[in-house]
Amino acid sequence: LPDGADGAPQAGRDRGRAGAAVPGGLNSTLLLLIVAIVGTTVAPWQLFFQQSNVVDKRITPRWIRYERADLWIGIVVVMLGAIALMSVTAFGLGGTEAAGQFTDAGAVADALREHAGPGVGGLFAILLLDASLIGANAVGLATTYTLGDVLGKRHSLHWKPSQAPMFYVAYAALIGFAAAVVLIPGAPLGLITQGVQALAGVLLPAASVFLVLLCNDKAVLGPWVNSTRQNIVSGAIVWALVLLSLSLTAATLFPDLSTEALQTFFLVGGVIGVLGGLLIAVSRNTAARRAAARTACELGGLDTDQVADLQDERRSLAEQDRMSWRTPALETLSRPVMSPLRRAGLLTLRVYLVVAVVLVVVKVVQLALG
Repeated sequence: LPDGADGAPQAGRDRGRAGAAVPGGLNSTLLLLIVAIVGTTVAPWQLFFQQSNVVDKRITPRWIRYERADLWIGIVVVMLGAIALMSVTAFGLGGTEAAGQFTDAGAVADALREHAGPGVGGLFAILLLDASLIGANAVGLATTYTLGDVLGKRHSLHWKPSQAPMFYVAYAALIGFAAAVVLIPGAPLGLITQGVQALAGVLLPAASVFLVLLCNDKAVLGPWVNSTRQNIVSGAIVWALVLLSLSLTAATLFPDLSTEALQTFFLVGGVIGVLGGLLIAVSRNTAARRAAARTACELGGLDTDQVADLQDERRSLAEQDRMSWRTPALETLSRPVMSPLRRAGLLTLRVYLVVAVVLVVVKVVQLALG
């Protein structure tokens, strides 16, 4: 039909087709929700909690495989629970006026009570309370671990309250503060939750970068440093998080940015990420070959196959070293050398953090004010 013949402008129909894959098309509000989902699923505090919890449990390398199994079991249980909650909510509220009108989890429990029965609503509220208690304790504990580590105070559940008073006082204060925020009359709890999780999603790339740097520090981790494959996977995750944060920043700064432009941005960013990963893999492989050739010359003209055998033996010894490795005391380690490239990268990361956090706050305020 010609433009306007069916009562809808051609440009409007084009935009509808472009955004058909995503209801309403990509915009800053939807991107804020996506970043918030990422932030609540892979939260930065979990990185600190996992490390501190392993230390607090007095786990040695011998027991790492069991800790990993415990982690994977926990991930599966949590994901199954999340899927069950979303499925029940979709089934209970589907086709009602409450569908698509999310404000906060408490309103969802009330809507389920009204449309699916008091038993369903009450059970949802109990599960919500249980998840909230676990989350409040885990986040509070991770924060207290970090504060104790930075301030040099005792920070372990192995200490009694009389032996580590600041640890338990800070722990209780954080949980009390969280409860006080929840009890503020008329507070937009759904928006507060979404904003906090979006901030977590924005901060996640920075925390992941520092984690990758730490995982490649031989002075700290010795034989436990990342392999090339692990670095490529880690880099892909960090790059995906950066693309999400940058897209949210762009959509907030330029509200009229089209869905096509954002989709192109993700496509180009993905291609750049793949090319970067391939470049890292090729450069690492080339460096390994050069090192093997250099070692062959130093050992009296051995061929590369003999050097490869020696490297296999070295890897076997390194695997044995992994079981007996202990990270040296931090005060005995020298500060890492800051190359110009690393210094520039960290400066860029700081600028990105400041801009991204400010824009997330701006977007949350915009949503709060309607």
